[in-house]
Amino acid sequence: MSDRTFSLDEAQSLLPVLESLLRTAIASKTVMEEVEAEQQALGHKIFLNGGTFVDVVPLARRKAERVKAEQRAKDALAEIDSIGVQVKDIDIGLLDFPCAVEGQIILLCWKMGETSITHWHGTQEGFAGRKPIDERIARARKIN
Repeated sequence: MSDRTFSLDEAQSLLPVLESLLRTAIASKTVMEEVEAEQQALGHKIFLNGGTFVDVVPLARRKAERVKAEQRAKDALAEIDSIGVQVKDIDIGLLDFPCAVEGQIILLCWKMGETSITHWHGTQEGFAGRKPIDERIARARKIN
């Protein structure tokens, strides 16, 4: 995890890139879950039938799609992490940006679908503790 902090303006400016990376990770996760469900359904069918003929070519193709999707998700999440932003929940697209305010670290909080960063919370509070950004946070500058 990075020690990087962000000003509100800097975090805002990163949203388009981060949203694109998040969408890639979410879409890839969806593909992975679909392939997993297909494989489980096939395994269940084979079990119930006491065995069955399986065309391995499409099965192998889907497995390769899953492997590629997993790599895309890992790459997108690693890129977000390398920027210094924390992914808190990939399913809802929740990101936190460390921000130094009056000598303390807080987290600017953004959720996919929001047009801008409008909330923050303490490092121990999480999403449920979100509060609207106030003037002292809006004025805070990056320290590193």
